[in-house]
Amino acid sequence: MAVTAQAVAQLRERTGAGMMECKRALVETNGDLDAAAELMRKQGIAKADKKASRVAAEGVIASAQSADGKSGVLVEINCETDFVARGDDFAAFAAAVAKLVLEANPADVEALLAATLPAGETVDVTRRALIAKIGENISVRRFVRVESNGLLGSYLHGTRIGTLVAIEGGDAALAKDLAMHVAASNPAYLSAADVPEDAKAKERAIRIDIMKNDEKNKGKPENILVKIVEGGMNKWLGEITLVGQPFVKDPDQSVEKLLAANKATVARYERLEVGAGIEKKQDDFVAEVMAQAKGSGN
Repeated sequence: MAVTAQAVAQLRERTGAGMMECKRALVETNGDLDAAAELMRKQGIAKADKKASRVAAEGVIASAQSADGKSGVLVEINCETDFVARGDDFAAFAAAVAKLVLEANPADVEALLAATLPAGETVDVTRRALIAKIGENISVRRFVRVESNGLLGSYLHGTRIGTLVAIEGGDAALAKDLAMHVAASNPAYLSAADVPEDAKAKERAIRIDIMKNDEKNKGKPENILVKIVEGGMNKWLGEITLVGQPFVKDPDQSVEKLLAANKATVARYERLEVGAGIEKKQDDFVAEVMAQAKGSGN
């Protein structure tokens, strides 16, 4: 049957797909808009499955907070390129997922993917449709939720780093400053007490070996060597813990002293950074271009 330009336009608006794809779907379904949209969604899911093996290490960190400021979430949504990460459709999807995490409080990513967005489709179905429209693999990688009995500070550094810091005491400005500090300094632990004993033991053993193998230390009393090692350990613990680090806005004082001055404590903090821990594929673009040139016969 003949397919009208108006029908194609309506299907494009509805699905975001290309004109020829819309026309073919309408021809296959005898002009039925609903059936064509369903057919394209199924085809889109098939396309999404083919792209699922491709590395998605770019993306955004999206955040959402409750109206009372007591709950906050961070969500990492990944794609393959920074170009797509800056797109409106991708940003809208990330924002909608963050809001859903805040409201539905899913147990894990699997539960989140099965949850329904306000538009009526699940997160996973919406994700797959977006893959079909954009042409890149898209994944919902992880999320964190922080609750606070006191104040909750949040900070987004662009769209690539997000932090949440729950404090007791202090004020909103302090909570915000601490969230910015966590984004900049990326502490591995809250305090020295939170560093696992095996990590401390490993670091101490390394430092002892370094001391023993240093010619400058030969002949020094054992108690002096112990003091040097412990001094290095204290410095190391200060570097990797939030309260031990120099405050980014005033490096002359530690975060611990800043908290004491404001009669505040940090109950919990979280930091997500796009692509952290994902092994990115290193493309050889010269080889890729040469291969394409050979394949074209030029």
